[in-house]
Amino acid sequence: MAKLIVTIDGPAGVGKSTMAKRLARELGIPYLDTGAMFRAVAWKLGEGSWDWDETRLKDELAGFDFTLSGVGEDSVLSLNGTPIGNEIRTEQVGMWASNVATLPVVRAYLKTAQQSLGARFSLVAEGRDMGTVIFPDAPHKFFLDASVEERANRRFHQLEGLGKPADLEELKEQIARRDHQDRNRAVAPLRPADDAVTIDTTELDKDRVFALLAEHAGER
Repeated sequence: MAKLIVTIDGPAGVGKSTMAKRLARELGIPYLDTGAMFRAVAWKLGEGSWDWDETRLKDELAGFDFTLSGVGEDSVLSLNGTPIGNEIRTEQVGMWASNVATLPVVRAYLKTAQQSLGARFSLVAEGRDMGTVIFPDAPHKFFLDASVEERANRRFHQLEGLGKPADLEELKEQIARRDHQDRNRAVAPLRPADDAVTIDTTELDKDRVFALLAEHAGER
């Protein structure tokens, strides 16, 4: 039976995770957080790993194995048998992930790992190049976007809710810097696939965004 692949791409803080989990639950299939894969690799390799030579990186990556279980928001992504947790969710690890994401050897490894999971499972795959590079033949592709200001506000309130102090202006600067790096990198820059449905979420609440996703997915 052919696997169903839905891709949801977009920049940091645009609400991809929430929508992808909800759509995966609706469809009864796993949710794949590919950003978490980059974060997990960056966290496991450690600070400064983006300056290592290619041979060292390849040797380290050869020992990594990602697995996936569950459905929707209950999907569990594991690295070497250990579920990936909140240790990867810091702003620092986010910047590390953006750094290692510029390395062709890391992208090649994760492309193979992600496509391998897509060959085994139907998926809602969330990331930055799912529709353009990893699953270019996916029948359902979405690109979510929102202003830097709106994304910084969302992140600020999210951190506030977790009891973590944050500086709004610093968040804006971090998001803008990551956007620039992600959109202008030489390998797989962040952009919508030519056949993706683009949704600007700046002025939309979560239910409206989900309704648009479900509507377009149902039409095809």
